[in-house]
Amino acid sequence: MASHTKWANIQHVTGRAARAARARAPADGSGAVRYEGYGPGGAAVLIECITDDRNRTRADLRRAFSEHGGQLGADGSVSYLFNHVGLMTYPPGTDEERLIRAALEAGAEDVVPNSDRSIEVLADPMEFETVRAILTDRGFVPAAAEVTERASLTTPLSGEPAERMVRLLETLEELDDVRNVYSNVEISDEVLARI
Repeated sequence: MASHTKWANIQHVTGRAARAARARAPADGSGAVRYEGYGPGGAAVLIECITDDRNRTRADLRRAFSEHGGQLGADGSVSYLFNHVGLMTYPPGTDEERLIRAALEAGAEDVVPNSDRSIEVLADPMEFETVRAILTDRGFVPAAAEVTERASLTTPLSGEPAERMVRLLETLEELDDVRNVYSNVEISDEVLARI
């Protein structure tokens, strides 16, 4: 958790439980389901689960939110704040001008330089593999690449609400049925360093 980009820019948390849930065979009656809620300070949280018992999963999520000062929301309560995107991340030191030119020529939707000098390239999920292949062919191999959810607006938190939010996100990612957790929270480096 070296910077606020852990959740604010990537909005994606994957834990041990998530890997186990993804590995679960679909033949066991499990199905994908999405839950939404609000964390401390009103930060939006979107949770993707694979479960064979939606009532148990909802109860586990409700308990996690309640213990950390948040609340589980209704369908559609926060999903409108997120966009489904292809995301490629490049480390600091990448030639920004060349990458921007190559990415836009390849069909990327946006190129976002970050304060830590890393660069994110956003693409339509349907075009993601094509854009990544073109950029890789031109010498721009991403440090990370995935189709994910990205918040359109961030909610900055500091102090106790930020600490409670981090604990909520960590608790959610440890739940057995949780596959992915996305949030629009922006937490400062100094708060993350204290935790």
